Amino acid sequence: MKQVLLVDDDVAVRNAVAQTLELADFDVITAGSFVEAKDQITKNFAGIILSDIRMPGRDGFHLLDYAKSVDPELPVVFLSGEGDIPMAVRAVGMGAFDFLEKPCGPVEMIAVLQQAIDARTVVLDNRAMMHKIQTADPAARLIFGVSEASEQLRKNIRSVAGVETEVLITGAPGTGISKVAEVLHLSSPRSKGAFQKRASEHLTRDALDDVLAQCENGGVFFDAIEQMPRDTQLRLLDHMETGGRMPRIIAGTNMNVADLDQSHTIVPDLYYRLSALSIRIPSLAERPEDIPVMFRHYVAQAAEQSGKPVPEIGPDVIGSLMAREWSGNARSLMSVAMKFVLGISDFVQTDIDETLGLAQQMAQVEKALIMDALRKSNGRVAEAIKILKLPRKTFYDKLNKHRIRAEMFR
Repeated sequence: MKQVLLVDDDVAVRNAVAQTLELADFDVITAGSFVEAKDQITKNFAGIILSDIRMPGRDGFHLLDYAKSVDPELPVVFLSGEGDIPMAVRAVGMGAFDFLEKPCGPVEMIAVLQQAIDARTVVLDNRAMMHKIQTADPAARLIFGVSEASEQLRKNIRSVAGVETEVLITGAPGTGISKVAEVLHLSSPRSKGAFQKRASEHLTRDALDDVLAQCENGGVFFDAIEQMPRDTQLRLLDHMETGGRMPRIIAGTNMNVADLDQSHTIVPDLYYRLSALSIRIPSLAERPEDIPVMFRHYVAQAAEQSGKPVPEIGPDVIGSLMAREWSGNARSLMSVAMKFVLGISDFVQTDIDETLGLAQQMAQVEKALIMDALRKSNGRVAEAIKILKLPRKTFYDKLNKHRIRAEMFR
């Protein structure tokens, strides 16, 4: 891919530059104005833009602004005879990849364009790879978060998914145990089979037999397994030990494995079979860096469900979220997101973790602002520094302090 969208109102210049680029094996698309070029500028345009600045009607700066609104990672190189230092500074400040002044030698021009092409190729290749991963990998598509804990959770799901045995999923209230159970099923060889979720409390032996028969080629999730009646537990154990075709059993509990054992609410043999392979879901307190990412996902979902526009999520909102104690975990965060979209919650003033000191709260807010800047800049450090207006060394010191890796946001 060596495609260039060349935009210049001067026909003679446009033809001369196009010829130079074609001789260097570039695929050139020419346009005499922003209006002509606009339809070529798409989210996944497989190339770069080389544009004059001063043109009748919409100038090059308007073209740059439009291109960045369509795709912030689309390289735009300016080539102009009107160039001076202030104009070059403005162009780069607005996000131009580079600025070349006419007359520009072919060697210099081609070198800059090749750098832009290389950068674009990396972006498009990464997008293609992420799309492939997310469409083929339910864990990547449905488990949100950029933290190491979230990545480990995804790895655990993938590892356990291919094993044909019972699984126990543990986690604090609101962490999304039933969702992880569903992702586990979707990631397994039985994903085409039926999958049902059942509350364990009051589940009768007959109801158990029915759901196992309905899902024999798929899976069944039993929530709060410690609440299942003892005679139903024994019936489930009989099914497991008898063998034959039956669904994969996934059990969930808010208790940790050791406490579940000590509670004596599970028949010992059933406990040992379930606890042989387990997945633990980390709480939000263990992965606070995931809070902004998850909140944005939940806000987008809430806006779609309610038919409302997606409201702006500013640094003050992120800072408020980071200062909270999320005892309800993802479920509480999802609830706040819905209220935020509907505009019925002054949540900035509620649920602040009063056990934290001022320094700890300020540190959480600082971390949230840095992560939000990296998200907005897609992990590009130079742009994040501009957003935060910090000296480069200070920015890197804060990355180390909060253990943030910029590449996590690319």
